[in-house]
Amino acid sequence: MSFITKKFIPRRTFLRGAGVTIGLPLLDSMIPAQTPQNQTAAVPVRRFLGVWHPHGAAPGYWSPLQEGPNFDFSFITKPLEPFRKRVTLISGMDMPEAMATTEEPGGDHARGAVLLSGARPRRNSVSPYLGITLDQLIARKYGRDTILESIQLGVEQDGNFGNCNWGYSCAYTNSISWTSPIQPLPTEVNPRVAFERLFGDGTSPEERKLGRKENASILDSVAQEINVFKQPLGAGDKARLDTYLENVREIERRIKIAMERSIQEPSEEIPFGLPENKHVHYLLMYDLLALAFQGDLTRSATYMLGKDLSGASFPESGFNGGWHGSSHHGDKPENVANYAKMNRYHVQNLAYFADKLSKTPDGDGTLLDHILIYKGSNMGNSHRHAHVKVPVILLGGLDGNFKGNRHIVFPDNTERTSNMLLALLHKYDITEVPRYDVAGKETGMQQNFGSSTTPLSL
Repeated sequence: MSFITKKFIPRRTFLRGAGVTIGLPLLDSMIPAQTPQNQTAAVPVRRFLGVWHPHGAAPGYWSPLQEGPNFDFSFITKPLEPFRKRVTLISGMDMPEAMATTEEPGGDHARGAVLLSGARPRRNSVSPYLGITLDQLIARKYGRDTILESIQLGVEQDGNFGNCNWGYSCAYTNSISWTSPIQPLPTEVNPRVAFERLFGDGTSPEERKLGRKENASILDSVAQEINVFKQPLGAGDKARLDTYLENVREIERRIKIAMERSIQEPSEEIPFGLPENKHVHYLLMYDLLALAFQGDLTRSATYMLGKDLSGASFPESGFNGGWHGSSHHGDKPENVANYAKMNRYHVQNLAYFADKLSKTPDGDGTLLDHILIYKGSNMGNSHRHAHVKVPVILLGGLDGNFKGNRHIVFPDNTERTSNMLLALLHKYDITEVPRYDVAGKETGMQQNFGSSTTPLSL
């Protein structure tokens, strides 16, 4: 005879070894029997990922022709069709905070940080000044119980400091995540360092190496703890835990291969420790994000697919031109079509990530059901340096608070992305944001965010 019991494993359970802290996926054993879901670990966790891509989208290849539900996906967004019920596309929105003024004709490639701040970067200043970003407000509310409040990933190293162009600090190009108007967060591009941040115990890399063999897997450090932990679990929980740990080991193996190749085949194009090509790099970072969300290591993240003026090329797209150069397509049909292939490639990678999330159980659904992903750019037609009609992809269910299968279209010059950011904050039950003075000191709370005027209806 079996008995119903309220004994359960706490959700915030970690496996700890030498220099290692491993968070766990949500297991059935973490949910007390005969307890309302809203009082258990199965309460859907609200997560956020902001994905930045520079240089806009090819005109004519981005927006679907139909408005509303059941639209036909465009050439660029077609890879997301399997996730239709979780996809919202928005056309026609402008990003005025990224536009040039009459006194400032240039600098269009220096204002990318507007994406999640909705604030105009300060120019010709000794120190950069922007505004707190959406991801950091979400991290403040939902990240206090996680190993990392937030994580910032990318694939291109900074390599520049001070002012970049037109009097703008390089901070606006290097980071889309800011904890305050004067505190940009560094973007981690090395997969190994990101892995150590997620699964380390807070000690330094040198201290962690002393605690375990350099070539050993982090899982070797907790092998005994894993065996003990698994003994009382049911078959379903054991299988779920095994899958998660196998994914950890596989990603660790792929990171090790990338590091070894960078040592054996050093080049100026591939810095030490980075994968041998951008495609491998992109997918590794998406895989790390999937693990981070599955193990509840963090609930807020950003991912920079490149930086403005990037010369990266993507042969996997079917076109091998440089990113920035190709974005200046001259409105010539053949050039625009080739640039659209590059745009579609980045959406294909996002679809790869969405597929992983959709196949990962989480509470009463999947990780894709309990996250909202915002992928956007600070430009529409990049050949014209136009900050109007910027491409917006919203993907995920946000625990039922966000519906998909929508193509929302705004008339020209009627809506701004900062109002969308304000609406997204409301979806996370954040209705007040900090107010700052000119020195970046917090002085109170306000209801608007960045340059927003009223929340978009989402």
